Amino acid sequence: MKELLYYQDVMLHEFNANFVSKGMDEAGRHYVVLSNTAFYPTGGGQPHDTGTLNNVDVIDVEKVDDEIRHYIQGDPSTLDGVVRGKINWSRRFDHMQQHAGQHILTAAFIELFNAQTVSFHLGSEQVTIDIAIDTLTEQQLAAAEARANDIILENRPIQTTWITENELVNYNLRKEVAVTGDIRLVIIPDFDYNGCGGTHPTSTGQVSAIKILSTEKMKGNVRVSFVCGQRVLAELAMRKKVLADVARQLSVPEIEAATALTKVLSVQKTTEKALATAKEELLTYEAKALVANSEGVVTTAFHQRTMQELQKIARLIVSDQSDAMTLLVSENEGKLQFVAAKGKNVTKSMKDIAAKALPLINGKGGGSDQMVQGGGDCMISKEELLLAMEKA
Repeated sequence: MKELLYYQDVMLHEFNANFVSKGMDEAGRHYVVLSNTAFYPTGGGQPHDTGTLNNVDVIDVEKVDDEIRHYIQGDPSTLDGVVRGKINWSRRFDHMQQHAGQHILTAAFIELFNAQTVSFHLGSEQVTIDIAIDTLTEQQLAAAEARANDIILENRPIQTTWITENELVNYNLRKEVAVTGDIRLVIIPDFDYNGCGGTHPTSTGQVSAIKILSTEKMKGNVRVSFVCGQRVLAELAMRKKVLADVARQLSVPEIEAATALTKVLSVQKTTEKALATAKEELLTYEAKALVANSEGVVTTAFHQRTMQELQKIARLIVSDQSDAMTLLVSENEGKLQFVAAKGKNVTKSMKDIAAKALPLINGKGGGSDQMVQGGGDCMISKEELLLAMEKA
């Protein structure tokens, strides 16, 4: 492990190595094994590197037993003899920044609040750590973030060393190591000592910055989401774009966008409440008009009426007319929906009507003897469906 190129020189972009073997895994993926490699395999919460071997794309890297497999997208027969490897450096350095940032932020939470990190995930957009603590206040988050960024600004060296189990007593590790034999330590002097097999920059300054984005409860812990390095700038650019767009639509300066949006939402809530009241009144008038213009069963075929509206109209009709029965159908975007309801003095079961209507539209529905509803395909017209329901 000590001799692997990604440990020998973490800043290595390109390298030469000898072709050793090739194979295919159970999923049918081709891979090659080299005499040495600068490609980091997935492990310790850090994703694998990508890049090329002799211009053949490397799409995944895994350590399987004692060999590091480079999964390729191309013809493995073109790889033989001395192979030239090139790392996708923007991806690798991003992972290095995020991983080192995790070490720094984790150590800050321990130093300030004695709160240990119990898990770590390096995602494609954000990094998360789960911290063994019940709650974290905004003040605590701000303090940990500030301490982490102070360590970055101090540009402390990030050192690595290999030790044996017997030598562990010489280091103040923030958590017990889970490996035996040769143990790799990643050290930020006078701040963080940790067993880790990942890749990191050579100094804290290369992490650039850390920004905490959010927190959430997670199985008794607090999950902290954050970004480091170039991702901070990307996050800032995204949020700036969104804020500028919101401010433009509200016709206010960006700094006043939140206040203006609160006012808009308040007005919208009031407007929606007034509209709901007006709609309720309109449906009431509509139900009364349908009863007044009908003889016997109240039937109507609508266009673009929601199921909720059909149900509301039906209830209004039969609640005031104990001897009434109503059949309502609506065509909505290539689908047919219906409601059938009766007053308390009507003996006929509405389930009989649903049983007649549903097969005609290849539909599904349900309900009770008093009211049923259903919907299906426009295999017949809404007028034909209504007529069939009347005859049921």
